[in-house]
Amino acid sequence: MIPAAFDLADALLVSAIFALGGLVKGVAGFGLPTVGLGLLALSRPLPEAMALMLLPTVATNVWQALAGGALRAALRRLRWFLLAAAAGTLVAAGNISKADAEVLSALLGALLVVSSSSALLGPRWPVPSPRRELWLSPVMGGISGALAGLTGSFITPAAPWLAALRLPPDVFVQGFGLGAVVATACLAVALAGQGLLPPGLGLASVAVVAPTFLGMATGRGLRRRLPETRFRQVVQCCLLALGAYLVARNLG
Repeated sequence: MIPAAFDLADALLVSAIFALGGLVKGVAGFGLPTVGLGLLALSRPLPEAMALMLLPTVATNVWQALAGGALRAALRRLRWFLLAAAAGTLVAAGNISKADAEVLSALLGALLVVSSSSALLGPRWPVPSPRRELWLSPVMGGISGALAGLTGSFITPAAPWLAALRLPPDVFVQGFGLGAVVATACLAVALAGQGLLPPGLGLASVAVVAPTFLGMATGRGLRRRLPETRFRQVVQCCLLALGAYLVARNLG
């Protein structure tokens, strides 16, 4: 059963984690769910961490999806990717209440290791031909959604796939934001349907929106003074270490 109440120490720790995740997203443009879930999973069951992450993720990614003038282009180019992501999330998250929480945490850790290693060491994916994109896009959307449904993290293979499409920057940013919103909304529906979204966690998710946006505002200010490439590398190295620890702790 998921606890619905937090003491002061819990509230301060969770707020700090969301502020840190927001700061990373503000500087690097990504990382709120990835950083937040990885850190939250150190001290609480992953389904609870996923429930806490819902509203901040939706709020920040709705802004990301709607900002700019490329929304229509993103929807037109990525519609099958987004539909498949929604279906994959609903199917995978539909039975999350029956899954072992330690296995889910280990899966999140493995996902962090794979995504960070790919970002640090892996070559860019080749550009698919239009014919391959037509059938690969829903496949990648479905896989990304399924992993989001099990771990709460919509990053792999979504991010490298969208990068491989060589989308214009505005389309990439808004398209990734749309994917995250779709996956998170479907995750919320699945969690609520299984009784994994009690009122206490819903209120806590509302409360951490403020520190998340505070962290993002701080991160946007730091972006002008920090070398973004080096910052991304540091974040990926930290996520790699965190992912390896989650795997070792939950499967050791």
